[in-house]
Amino acid sequence: MCGERMDDSNIRVNYTPGRLPTFWDRSVIFFANLMALFYGNEGATQELTDCVGGVETYGGRLCPLINVLFAGGENLLVLESEPDEALLQYFAQELDLDLPEVVVLPHSRYLDLAEILATHVQADNICPSLDPALEESDDSATLRISRHPAKWIDGFVTDEVLTDAARILDKQTIIVPAASHCGNNKLRLHRFLEQAGFPTFDTVIIDSAQEFPRAAETLRQMGYRKIVAKAQVGASGIGMHKFDSATPAIDVLGETMFYEGEVLVQGWLDASCEEIESIGSPSMQLFLDETTANIYDVTEQILSEESVHEGNCSPPPFWCPEIESQMHEQTAAVCRWLHENGYRGTASVDFLVVKRKGEFRVFVCEVNARVTGATYPSVLARRFCPEGHWLMRNLRIDVPIPSAELLANLRDNAHLLNSESKQGVLPVNFNLHDDGLVSKGQFLCVGADEHTCLEYLMEAAAVLPVKWTYDRD
Repeated sequence: MCGERMDDSNIRVNYTPGRLPTFWDRSVIFFANLMALFYGNEGATQELTDCVGGVETYGGRLCPLINVLFAGGENLLVLESEPDEALLQYFAQELDLDLPEVVVLPHSRYLDLAEILATHVQADNICPSLDPALEESDDSATLRISRHPAKWIDGFVTDEVLTDAARILDKQTIIVPAASHCGNNKLRLHRFLEQAGFPTFDTVIIDSAQEFPRAAETLRQMGYRKIVAKAQVGASGIGMHKFDSATPAIDVLGETMFYEGEVLVQGWLDASCEEIESIGSPSMQLFLDETTANIYDVTEQILSEESVHEGNCSPPPFWCPEIESQMHEQTAAVCRWLHENGYRGTASVDFLVVKRKGEFRVFVCEVNARVTGATYPSVLARRFCPEGHWLMRNLRIDVPIPSAELLANLRDNAHLLNSESKQGVLPVNFNLHDDGLVSKGQFLCVGADEHTCLEYLMEAAAVLPVKWTYDRD
């Protein structure tokens, strides 16, 4: 199935898996504001920091990606910590990628961004030639932001910080906070899917922890051994708790879960449910502009037992026309919903595919309206190997290693992808210890088929002088 159609909302839905769309013809100041993913929910932000090692270093994934997504001129990437220099050299010299200018702005400074930028703008208006010492001060990053020529501002999410910054600098955000928030809200998505007549998980909505036992019992009576409580906004497993339906734990559902208001309690579908033969977790990768919704890749999510994202591969190993047709129909509808609510940019629609009695049924799990954990491997893989397969895993390195040594080992054993090769290992990002050593990384393997990708991953593990394990995103 491949092609395009116009739908009721007058946007064109292009379905061209494996072929990248034309992204933005714009220049941008892009904020890797990972610590803003929960729209002010400080409890969820702290939980993410505690659970995901080096979360502030994940923004480095955007270094090879931003100038692909924004091809309109000079771009500035604002990270929460320094990217790895050896990895940047690899992107530029061996992959021949054009990289954005990078500045570092810790999250604490990001929260005060509007006030700081207003000071710079006022000073520039009074005296355009500021003291050169300011260029080397703690204000150097915000000074470069305030003087950058890009006309647009964007980030992982659009919050009030970004809109205030855009107003002060006389720039535009691609979307408004309400569109960003809507696209990542599980309750709003659930209600849309219900109204549209698509399959949804059996769900009980609660507005306090005291209602949780009642919801659990309702779902237990429906035959579910396991249930899951979901906050309206979550990421990387934060805002999601799984329980046995007979023993729900009220104390786990604190204020952080109810920050947005009501919480969804849903029946959990897995092999413990009667007559389920298999479960899959595919995802469709999207890019929406003003007139078009592009579905440009189909991936399979690699999930832990707790359904936390650990990697992706493409295409899904169990792909068939029956699944494809249902996913395409539901994704097209979600694209219209996102577009009507003002969302523009990259996104993904994550599914659960259940096989019962030989038939497949497809459920939308969630929408991630941002650059997602699958966006960067998908875009890079399709850029270097459009017709092939790819596999991306988050790998924790048990004994941290210098990045230059890690890259040299892959290069010396002919495993490192370069601009001339069609297959190999592409390290997308390194999560660094305080000592600058690599403790975890995101490794993309591209090749002609699924077996080749897995072989590259295993061979890479064999040549590196450390032990590694799979880890969460």
